[in-house]
Amino acid sequence: MSGLANLEGHHEYDVSWPWERGDLAPGMTAVLRVKNEARSMPWVLPPLLEACQHVVVVDNQSDDGTSEVTRRTAAERNLSDRLTVANYPFDVSRCGPEHLATPERSLHNLAYFYNWSFSHATTTYSLKWDGDMVLTREGAATFADLSWQLGNAPTVVTMPRHPLFVESDRVAYLDVGLRNIEPWIYPMGPDYTFVKAFEWELRLFPDNVERLTLPGGLCVELKYLDSDEFSHWTDPDAFATSVRTLRKRREWTVFNALANGEPADSMEAVIRIESPPGIHVIDHVTNTWLPQADRPIVKQPVNV
Repeated sequence: MSGLANLEGHHEYDVSWPWERGDLAPGMTAVLRVKNEARSMPWVLPPLLEACQHVVVVDNQSDDGTSEVTRRTAAERNLSDRLTVANYPFDVSRCGPEHLATPERSLHNLAYFYNWSFSHATTTYSLKWDGDMVLTREGAATFADLSWQLGNAPTVVTMPRHPLFVESDRVAYLDVGLRNIEPWIYPMGPDYTFVKAFEWELRLFPDNVERLTLPGGLCVELKYLDSDEFSHWTDPDAFATSVRTLRKRREWTVFNALANGEPADSMEAVIRIESPPGIHVIDHVTNTWLPQADRPIVKQPVNV
């Protein structure tokens, strides 16, 4: 499978597949698309640097110092050698109708963008990650084990993530009613590239590949109640297009209810968490609350 040339003719951003450039090294590379995630990166990046052989952060037109915070966070832990920061200076179409209208080989298409981003991964496995997702203490240990346990066996790893709506340094709300299991870890190779799908991109994998599903409680997805957490969608009407967007409808409903001051106990399966003095609520949830919580985390999903 040869590389990809973009329609706009910016050949420095053509996709060159890493498996065609040479042998892939054992291990796992985390690949993150980030845009204005400066305040999240101090929580997002450290567990990935510890768990993975390498982390690629692709900054897509941030104007809040995301790249600088990312580099500083790695340097403070003496792990700069595990980090690559790349720049993608093009507008990427938002999920929904805008994405659907964008040609697959365009620099502005999500599938093309992700193929270019993952071309920086040179290990046998890769992890698709978001700039607002934080591994718990257990999650980091699990990923560190997976990076060598998977070996060369072709396996796709799926995992739940739990929305954490952050109100302040000490208060957040955890949604334990959302069943949201997606594939995150894939082998690298021509059978595992990205294609354009209806609402967003889709990563392909063969039907006969092994699948491993991790338990809940390993990852939270940060959503700040003082921010626009849905700017990567064309508009909220796009949440009603298919079964695949049920999750977004739930997130939209809970986010707006909390942002408008509704108490957590007025919503099904939303838990208010307050951290002890001097401890940030994100640290408290990922290091203490979730590791100690009863399993399963999601007992009665509201979105199935």
